[in-house]
Amino acid sequence: MRRNRVGEGALSGTAATALRRMQSSGNPWGLPIAERANWAEGLGVPTAKENPQFEVLYWVGCAGSYDRRAQRVSRAVVKLLKHAKVNFAILGREEKCTGESARRLGDEFLFQELAQANIATFAKYNVRKILTQCPHCLNSLLKDYSQFGGNYELIHHTQFLEQLLADGRLKVEGDAGDAITYHDPCYLARVNGIHQAPRNVLKAGASVDLREMPRNREKTFCCGAGGGRMWMEEDPKKRVCTVRATEALATGAKTVAVGCPFCLTMMTDGVAVQSESARVLDAAEILAERLKL
Repeated sequence: MRRNRVGEGALSGTAATALRRMQSSGNPWGLPIAERANWAEGLGVPTAKENPQFEVLYWVGCAGSYDRRAQRVSRAVVKLLKHAKVNFAILGREEKCTGESARRLGDEFLFQELAQANIATFAKYNVRKILTQCPHCLNSLLKDYSQFGGNYELIHHTQFLEQLLADGRLKVEGDAGDAITYHDPCYLARVNGIHQAPRNVLKAGASVDLREMPRNREKTFCCGAGGGRMWMEEDPKKRVCTVRATEALATGAKTVAVGCPFCLTMMTDGVAVQSESARVLDAAEILAERLKL
């Protein structure tokens, strides 16, 4: 139905603008390709061209590359990878939007155009294993790209961090401090069944007061950004994130942990309306903070 509506030219407003920007700039913000790796300044992050022998490709995604808040998550991930001496690389300016939002919004042609461009880049660097902090990118690269011959091993950053902790390459000591509640992203928990890894990362080391919301794991509740809704304007009084933020704060936790850049944006907005003291952080940021990186 959405494809039909897009074909009729019926999609308008902010969602249509995001699609046009994906087409012209390779990202829904419409920001220059030349700025895609600016977030990594001063961190010494190698590109696939500079480190062709990389073991894992770190797929940063559009949010992690361009959104100021999500850039802090990207930097935290890199600090953790470097601390654990992981042999990784990024695509930098050669990375384009996966096209996930385009497909969900109904612009199948744009999705396939972006997918085929990325698959060609992956082939160029013989990419096999991909690490990403965005569940939407993970789902698209894993399930959508396989329809076009792009078959890769995908791992979410919380799964990768869980492995590094289990292998002793990252060591957490000391108390975690304030109580934490974790919001399961839909595309991580409901769609791909990944929900224990983030909890293991948050509980690493000493005693951690992890409080669950009533709706969690496969029964999680959406932050309001999935299915392309990240790019749509909504009435502030009807925003889904407000409902979810209320549930998170009702646990009494002072830190709301997430594992998705869309959830990070939505939960930050929802929590800010109701609390001046609660923080919303990605699991990688919490781990980097505890390791004092």
